[in-house]
Amino acid sequence: MKLNAKQLRDVSEEEVAVKLKNIKRRPIYFILENIYDTYNIGGLFRLADALAIEKMYICGESEIPPNSRIKKASIGTYKVVPWEYCKSAKQAIESFRSETEKFLSRVNSSSEESSSSNIHSRKNFPVSSPRVIAVEQHVTSILYTKADYSFPIALIFGNETFGITEETLKLADQIVEIPMWGINKSLNVIVSAAVVSYWLVSVNL
Repeated sequence: MKLNAKQLRDVSEEEVAVKLKNIKRRPIYFILENIYDTYNIGGLFRLADALAIEKMYICGESEIPPNSRIKKASIGTYKVVPWEYCKSAKQAIESFRSETEKFLSRVNSSSEESSSSNIHSRKNFPVSSPRVIAVEQHVTSILYTKADYSFPIALIFGNETFGITEETLKLADQIVEIPMWGINKSLNVIVSAAVVSYWLVSVNL
C-alpha cells in the first residue's frame, strides 16, 4: 500500500489500522526529547513511516497529535506510525527496555511467539539485548558509522537548541555523532535522524 500526500491526509484511522497489519515493522524505536518545532515532529513521523519503525516515543515538552502543524507536516503519517507520549525520555527508555526484554525473554525460553502485529513476533530480524543510542555531539561520542546497531534499538533525538539532556545521555548505551566539516555546528534533527537510521537499516539488511 503506497499512498500519496492527499490520500494520507484523507485516509481514516480505521482504514489505516486494517491495512497496516501487513506491514513488516523493524524493531527500531525513536525517542524524541523536547522537540520544540512541530514541523520537525511531523517530519519525523514521515521518516518513521518510511522506515516502518516499531514505535515513536514523544517526550517532555514536545507537542503531540492532533496538533495541526504536526498533522500538516506529517501528511497524515501520524495515523500510520505507532506512537506514545512519555513525560520524560527516561520513562520512554524504561518502556522500550521493558517491552523488548519481555520479548527477548520469550524468545530465549523458546516459547511460542504470538501472531500479533508487533514486529518482534516475526522471525525475520536477528535480535540481541535492547540497545539505546543517543544521536548527539558529545565528548564521549563516536562516529555514527562505528556504533553497534543490533536490534532491538532505540534512537534518541534531542532539542533543536540544547540537544539531548545530560541526564538522558547517561542512560544511553552509546552516543553517536555525525561529522560536520563546515562552519555550521549541526544538522536539522530530521536530517540527523535520517542519516543515522538509514545507516543502521543498511547494516542490518
